[in-house]
Amino acid sequence: MVRIKQIIVFKLFLVFFFVLIFPLNVFSKTNVITCFGDSLTAGYGLEIKESYPSLLQEKLKKEGFNYNIINSGISGDTTAGGLSRVDWVLKTNPEIVILELGANDAMRGVPIEETKKNLSKIIEKIKAKNVKILFCGMKAPRNLGKTYIKSFDEMYPELSKKYSLKLLPFFLEGVALKKELNTSDGVHPNKKGYDIIVNNNVFPYLKSFLK
Repeated sequence: MVRIKQIIVFKLFLVFFFVLIFPLNVFSKTNVITCFGDSLTAGYGLEIKESYPSLLQEKLKKEGFNYNIINSGISGDTTAGGLSRVDWVLKTNPEIVILELGANDAMRGVPIEETKKNLSKIIEKIKAKNVKILFCGMKAPRNLGKTYIKSFDEMYPELSKKYSLKLLPFFLEGVALKKELNTSDGVHPNKKGYDIIVNNNVFPYLKSFLK
C-alpha cells in the first residue's frame, strides 16, 4: 500500500514537472533562420551589424518574431562551395534557410548546367531535413551573352517550380546598379542597400514562413 502511494506521488510529480517545466523549455526556445550564401549574405565590405542577416534580425524583433538569425555567408562562395558545406550549415538546425547562391558562378562563367546541378543538390539536402527554403533569385551580368543570360535568369524560377520553393525573384531588386545603394565596387550593397533588401525584398517573402 505504501509503495502504491509512492508510485502515485511520483507520477503526480512527473505530471507537474512536465506541465510546468517542459513547456518553458520548449516554447522559450528560439527558432533558427540560417542565411546561406556568398558575399551578399556575408556583408562584404561592411561591419557585421550592417549585413542583411543582422538587419533582418532587427526587423524580426521589431515585428515581434522570436528567431535567431545565423549568418552563413562566405565571400567568394560558388554553388560548388555551397554544396561542399551545406551539411555543416544544416548543423545549425534551422527551421528556415534563406538560400542565396549563384552570383559568383555567373561572374566566373560557370556552365549553367553545373550551377543548376549544384543548386539542386543543395536544395535536396536541405529539404531532406524538412527545412523550409526561401530561394533567392539572381541575375547574370548583362555582358555574358544573350544565351547565358537567359539560361541563368530562368534557372531560379525553374528550380523553384521543380522543388516547390518560395522564390524571391531577384535578391538585389531595387538596389543593383544604383551607386548610392552600393559600396565603392558598385557590386555589393551598402547599409542603405541592405535596408531595402531586408524590408522590401526578403521580409515580405519570408513572412509567410514565420510563426
